[in-house]
Order: sequence, then structure tokens, then C-alpha cells
Amino acid sequence: MPTHIDRTSLTWKVTPDLLGVVDASGIFTDTNPAWFRTLGLLPAEIESRQFFDFLHPGDMSRTEAAFERLKHGEPVLQFENRYRHKDGSYRWLSWNAVPEGDRFICNARDVTQAKENAAHLANREQEAHFREQFIAVLGHDLRNPLSAVGAALRLLENEPQSAKALEILALGRQSVTRMSALINDILDFARSRLGDGIEIARSREAPLLPVLQQTVEEIRLANPDTPLQEDYSFADPLDCDPSRIAQLVSNLLANAVTHGTPGKPVQVSARDESGEFVLSVANEGTPIPPDTVALLFEPFTRAETRESQNGLGLGLFIAQQIAKGHGGLLSVQSDERLTVFSLRVPRQG
Repeated sequence: MPTHIDRTSLTWKVTPDLLGVVDASGIFTDTNPAWFRTLGLLPAEIESRQFFDFLHPGDMSRTEAAFERLKHGEPVLQFENRYRHKDGSYRWLSWNAVPEGDRFICNARDVTQAKENAAHLANREQEAHFREQFIAVLGHDLRNPLSAVGAALRLLENEPQSAKALEILALGRQSVTRMSALINDILDFARSRLGDGIEIARSREAPLLPVLQQTVEEIRLANPDTPLQEDYSFADPLDCDPSRIAQLVSNLLANAVTHGTPGKPVQVSARDESGEFVLSVANEGTPIPPDTVALLFEPFTRAETRESQNGLGLGLFIAQQIAKGHGGLLSVQSDERLTVFSLRVPRQG
């Protein structure tokens, strides 16, 4: 590059790169219009001042060392530091500078956005690492000891115990079961919201009907005061993950029993309808307010609950994720007569 700077050239005027000439004392003698576009500084605010006046304090020593190399005839390429904008903020600039006689010709490109993108990516990678650790803690460090506690309680129940001790052991096992369910819900939430999604293992061979019946029976045994009515009329097997459908039904039934009118029946039905598998869980009770319906499938959100209800408010969120994992949708309709949750899944082939 010639030592004479042509301020009238088109390149000097329109290039987005900051162009400048610095003398041996570090003072800018020439700058192009890009300085104003990038840093909000006019030539009169830059020229006749040392470049150190614009530097971020944290970049002083590195930049001074690079300038010394430049004064010894060594080009400085892709050197990054921060320059102060007129508004007081800082911009990351990537510099190339070469000696020309007793002056130094330099150009810089604003790389602030690239730096921010890189920092964001680094944060995402760190978050991913933390998520993996979080899931590992839940999946191993908590579940395994909890399983050991459950096994110990079962062994103690097989030993001679007083009636009171057996009652306490049964309560302990119920707590273990509840904690295991909470851990499973958090794992599913972590995978669906922060990781790779809820795992769906579909099968065309495994029958769904026995799984549905077993799931309903488990809820029936846990809630003997609530009648559970079943009505099934669908072609089985269904291309689905039966264990995940059972989890969805269990969540819906637990929700229906909790919020339904005590003593009134909860209805479970499954049928084929217009090329879709439709599963419904209905209960009588107070209708769900419209503003609650809008948030019902969000995580950690619940309608007003009884004081005895346990859980994190993840059940309906996970149920919806299971529905989506099957290419379907979970919806709700609620009025003065019934609240009905319906799963619709396209039948495959």
C-alpha cells in the first residue's frame, strides 16, 4: 500500500472496514468514514489521538505488545481487541496492520456479533454439559439409591413386624414410589424441554389393550372410592409405544380422579375414528376456567388442587409430549357437565 492515502477514493469512502494510518507514537493521522459508522466517531475525534485512548482497559497490555512487534517490522494479522464506541459501549475489532516506512497502515473489521455468537454457543455447550450432568444425577445418583431403599423396605415387610411397623413400612414404600414417579417426570421434562425429546419406542406388534386395562386397574386399586368405567372399540395392536401411552393414561386418570366429583365415575374410552385412534378420559366436576385451560399443558402449571395432591405439575405437559411424540395431539374440553381430555393419534398404514 502506498504511503500516500487518497481520502477521495471510493474504496476509502464506502468500505465497511475501518481504515487508518498510525504514526510511530501510536497517533492516528488518517481515518476513513467507517469509523463513524462503527464507533460513532468523527475524524476530528480520532485523529491526533493515540489509539490507546480508545482501548478497553483489559486489552491494553496485549495491544501494546502487538504494537511493539509492528514497530519492529512484523505485520500484525487478525489481532482482536475492544474499542470504545462514542456511547460508552465497546466493539470487538479484528485488526490487520503492516509497517510502511515510519507509519503503519491498518484496517479493522467489526466482529462484535461474531464474538457474541461464539459466546452464546459456548454458553449453549456449557448448558448442554450441565443438562447431561443433571440427567446423570437423576438417572443414577438418585434412582439407584432410591431403588435400594425400596428393596430394603420390601425385605423388612417380609420379616416379622408389628402391625404398626407394617403400616409405617407400607407408607415408606408409597413414598418411594411417589419419589420415583417424580424423578421420572423430571427426567422426561429434561429430555423433552432441554434435551433430545421424550423417547418413543413404537411397535406395530405389541398389543395396547392389555396395557390400558392394567393401567386402569392400578388406578382403580389406588382409588377404590372412584368408579372407573372402560369402553374400548379399536383395532389392536396400534403402532405406538404402549408403555408411553400407559403413562399418558395414568397421568390423565390421576388428574381426573383428583379433580372429579368424589364418588362420581371417571370414564375411559378408546376407539377408531376417521383414520385416528382416539382415547378419552372424562370426569364430572367443576369446569376448568378458560384462562387455566390456556396454560394447562405448560410445565409446572396446575389448576387449583386439593391440599393432598402431590406432584410437580408436569403430568399434563409430559402427556402432551407423549402425544406429540406419536404425531398426535392432546386436547381438553371442559363445561359444567364434563371435563374430557382426548388423545388423537393418526393410525399408521
